Amino acid sequence: MLIKALLIALYAGLAGIDLFDVQLHFHRPVVTGAIVGLILGDFEKGLVVGATLELVWMGMVPLAGAQPPNVVIGGVLGTAFAILTKVDPKVAVGLAVPFAIAVQAAITFILTVYSWFIHKADKYAEEGNVKGVEFINLAGMIPLFIFYALVAFLPLYFGADAAKSIVNSIPKVIIGGLQVAGGIMPALGFAMLLKIMLKREFIHFLLLGFVLVTYFKLSLIAVAIIGIIVAAYSYFNGNLKNDDGEAITDGI
Repeated sequence: MLIKALLIALYAGLAGIDLFDVQLHFHRPVVTGAIVGLILGDFEKGLVVGATLELVWMGMVPLAGAQPPNVVIGGVLGTAFAILTKVDPKVAVGLAVPFAIAVQAAITFILTVYSWFIHKADKYAEEGNVKGVEFINLAGMIPLFIFYALVAFLPLYFGADAAKSIVNSIPKVIIGGLQVAGGIMPALGFAMLLKIMLKREFIHFLLLGFVLVTYFKLSLIAVAIIGIIVAAYSYFNGNLKNDDGEAITDGI
């Protein structure tokens, strides 16, 4: 378990840097689930748990001081504990969110401490010290990597067996409650995403997707492909308009 915990910690550290500095998006739960599942020897369940957690975090966007529960630790520990304790993916959501909320509070503190580095970078910029500015930006990644790696490693290596025992001792009625809550959370994530993105002129497409899934029993992939076709048709026929009301007719 030591090697597996170290590998997951390494990934968590890199994902923490990706969240704030690189933005290749391998910190997202859908990727996290696959990688953690591969490390722990259950790739299929890792994908399922990661996809479930992605639905939860899809609409949780960090904006300035408003920071949602931490997506990296939520994805890593949620997937890992779901595989190690052999619980339903929906229960994994209930296991992931408390860790994610606690870690985000710590991240907010770390970012507050980082304000000193920002002032130092401003000073280097005024002096024209390019290497100094580069050093500050690169050095800021080190504490993030260490923090995320430790937070992922310690619960997995020292608490995996304890977590499994605790989960096994939880009454079935509570596990059932966690499954219900876990089933609601993806809907909440979508609701938050729709609050940001949905426009009145696109509501009929939302209803169409609902009908295709509910009554025609199409898979989400099939509906997504139909959505891409509709979006491409609208785009290339100039049916989308910019904020000034002018048709968008140029290429991608």
